Amino acid sequence: MFVLPTLNYQLDDFKMAISPEMMSLHYEKHHQAYVDKLNATLKDFPDLLEKPVEFLVANYRHLSENIQTPVRNFAGGHYNHSLFWGYLSPVSSDAPSGLLLDKIVEKFGSFEKFKEEFSAKALGLFGSGWTWLLDDMSIVNTANQDNPITDGNRKPVLCIDVWEHAYYFDYTYRRADFIANFWKIVDWDKISQDYLSNFGKI
Repeated sequence: MFVLPTLNYQLDDFKMAISPEMMSLHYEKHHQAYVDKLNATLKDFPDLLEKPVEFLVANYRHLSENIQTPVRNFAGGHYNHSLFWGYLSPVSSDAPSGLLLDKIVEKFGSFEKFKEEFSAKALGLFGSGWTWLLDDMSIVNTANQDNPITDGNRKPVLCIDVWEHAYYFDYTYRRADFIANFWKIVDWDKISQDYLSNFGKI
């Protein structure tokens, strides 16, 4: 059975960017709904309930045809949100460091230029979806609850949820303000360490 990930912070730790009420709705309601619906979808497939959610997201096209779409949606929702929560921290540095910073500067010219391009990509996504930074420093959008690993990419480096349910309670239609404040709560220390561990020898 799948469960919500344990957070390393409290729901009221991000008041500079996300209200406790928005965090509660997003984590305890929306994310929980994906988990519940994924478990319900797989109730007759106990072997799949034992698989990592990442496996389901990457391989849903190879599952029984009648569960491909719900697994795509619900496993994707669970996995994407779990990644998103893991990229956040109420206390972190203002920028990446080490190898990740080197790669960002090499690709974009500066960290500020990267933030501008990432923000523009997220702002320009039509409808619901996610914006991702991949290990090769490309920035891509996916619709709904799709994830880059489904298309053969490695685990993303960073993402932002730009579904309206991620920000509408606090920002109404002002997605740009949500994106601007998102940068205040990105856990660059952890992300930089993870990048070095996952991609430093590739």
